[in-house]
Amino acid sequence: MAGSKPVRIGTRDSELATWQAKQVEQQLKDLGAETEIVFVKSEGDLDLTTPLTEMGGKGVFTKALDEALLEKQIDVAVHSYKDLPTENPLPLVVSAVMEREDPRDALVSPKGTEFLDDDAFEAVIATSSNRRRAQWLHRYPNHSITNIRGNVNTRLRKVNENGWEGAIFAAAGLKRIGLDHNISLYLDWMVPAPAQGAMAVMVRESDDQMIKITKKLNHPETDLCTGLERELLNEMEAGCSAPVGAFAWIEGTEVILHAVALKVDGSLQYDVEMKAPVENAAGTGRTAARKLLDQGADKLVEEMRKEY
Repeated sequence: MAGSKPVRIGTRDSELATWQAKQVEQQLKDLGAETEIVFVKSEGDLDLTTPLTEMGGKGVFTKALDEALLEKQIDVAVHSYKDLPTENPLPLVVSAVMEREDPRDALVSPKGTEFLDDDAFEAVIATSSNRRRAQWLHRYPNHSITNIRGNVNTRLRKVNENGWEGAIFAAAGLKRIGLDHNISLYLDWMVPAPAQGAMAVMVRESDDQMIKITKKLNHPETDLCTGLERELLNEMEAGCSAPVGAFAWIEGTEVILHAVALKVDGSLQYDVEMKAPVENAAGTGRTAARKLLDQGADKLVEEMRKEY
């Protein structure tokens, strides 16, 4: 690829987004490509006060990068895969899913986690995610949730300044930029967002050369598991702001998918777990989604649409 134009890698300018773009940049350099990173501001980065659910959830962090790709200002966009809508009518395609980091949610609790042992304690927990809110309140109905926005560093500062008992973060984000020493507790019981911890590489579907280059970055196991999780979300017609969690993993020759759907206030939870042979896993996400909907989750999705 020597002598060719550099591959322009588009990213948001937060520390975490920049770290992710640099990972893609390094892998492309290892393949012999010249590269350059281009920073793009998203609506979600510019508006740090409106709750994500009120901003529509879908595409809040991705629209600006989509536009930059379509206008050929960049050749590649790097996303946290969980931020991407499951349906994209634009002529863009995910050409690679990078190897997943720790998919779990984690609690940052500057004053310690002893309060979790006191059933009567009325703790305040910060998150802007309906999925995290619902699962936390399902487990700790005595607690209250407050909204928190901003990049990882901003949210860490806010939880220290505001005196809340804790805030919920994606473990992957903290680990990637060396801030996992802030983690007080890994929330192994909380089902993560579909594709949490994975990075997606997006290109124009007409750019055959870029598709060919970036496909080499794909991690098949992560691609399979996150694909099933997103398939479930798509079948439920639930967007990024929905109180739906899904996580798939491979054990031996089988893939296992665990998913939950909840009322936003945590008062009701449906869950499902399915297994399928790895080579015949396609469609497992849709089947699991229909099981959740048949249990009653269809009413939860409808309720969420009306509220948001």
